Amino acid sequence: MAQLWGGRFTKETDQLVYNFNASISFDQRFYEQDIRGSIAHVTMLAAQGILTEEEKTQIIEGLNGILTDVKSGKLAITEEYEDIHSFVEANLIERIGDAGKKLHTGRSRNDQVALDMKLYQR
Repeated sequence: MAQLWGGRFTKETDQLVYNFNASISFDQRFYEQDIRGSIAHVTMLAAQGILTEEEKTQIIEGLNGILTDVKSGKLAITEEYEDIHSFVEANLIERIGDAGKKLHTGRSRNDQVALDMKLYQR
């Protein structure tokens, strides 16, 4: 199970706690909004000099690949992931390596949730 928290605990997280915190069954419907918001965020990071143009290009190409693969059914969003953000990040890192770890620089999961929901409602 991919989870974004709990790295300091020495024992494995009880499944009940994981289930309580997991939102993937609900927020998987926001995958397109999450990816589009991430592309905008990465574009801003590069414009501010936080990412290089090469990193920006790698990340955007990786995100577009994930979007294409989910839409086509080649890549399934599963309950292995805690939420849509961990799904996107894990798949991005798998595709492009360490540059993918910079995707969430300067924004919180709460920022992502707020953006995803706003874009979804539009």
